[in-house]
Amino acid sequence: MTSGIPSVSFEFFPPKTEKMEQSLWQAIQRLAPLSPSFVSVTYGAGGSTRERTHNTVTRIQKETGIPAAAHFTCVGATREEIDAIARTYWDAGIRHLVALRGDPPETEGGVGGRYVPHPGGYAYAADLVAGMKKVADFEISVAAYPESHPEAPSAQFDLDNLKRKVDAGATRAITQFFFDNDAYFRFLDRCAAAGITVPIVPGILPITNFARAVEFAGKCGAAMPQRFAETFEGLDSDPETRQLVAATMAAEQCQALQAQGIKDFHFYTLNRSDLTVAICRMLGVKAKQPAVS
Repeated sequence: MTSGIPSVSFEFFPPKTEKMEQSLWQAIQRLAPLSPSFVSVTYGAGGSTRERTHNTVTRIQKETGIPAAAHFTCVGATREEIDAIARTYWDAGIRHLVALRGDPPETEGGVGGRYVPHPGGYAYAADLVAGMKKVADFEISVAAYPESHPEAPSAQFDLDNLKRKVDAGATRAITQFFFDNDAYFRFLDRCAAAGITVPIVPGILPITNFARAVEFAGKCGAAMPQRFAETFEGLDSDPETRQLVAATMAAEQCQALQAQGIKDFHFYTLNRSDLTVAICRMLGVKAKQPAVS
């Protein structure tokens, strides 16, 4: 990238319906001219979207030329089954995986839907990373949690787990979204002290729906600043203003990170392009060619 202009990447989820597929491809076509370093496609709980994830990843790479990464989890399959799926990705030209422990379906995985390793499967993300590196020389991204994974017994346990994933062969960590930049920078300091040297890319969630963002934040343990609630209060029936506020707040967060030397950003798009395009523009990331309407 040009000096001073950040590198961006985008996350999508596989569409469930034809209408959602049309919306997804409209978003991809609008974001592709921004020349992202890669795009990733998520994987449903319990591996429930495995086929749709595969189809979406391979189509993105084939039709746009953008390096595409498939989310990959430990849930619901043996090591042999997971290895076989990884080989199909490699054979399809996919060279980047996002290796995650994954979440069980709500009706499985033990009491309360808690994660239980699959018999004969990869137990945790570090095991999955090591296994995928044996299948092929994949580039592998993993998850990081500036405010700790909600299931981790302690922040140190969570940090040690990230170190295990990196030591197993991960080349990058992408953070869970956060709204408190200080929490991210404290996390970077702790990672450096632990000898974690791979890039820790901040995950950014533009707020399209405040109530939904609060729900997401509650599930993943991300603090929601009070000023966000105050700013979005009363905007439920004013989508135009809400969009402007959301883009401005996310851009300000990214600009503050950028001012401290952060050069890479990963956007959780929720399969929408409008906010992400606006935020990227404010960061200096512009389309290299006219966007497809």
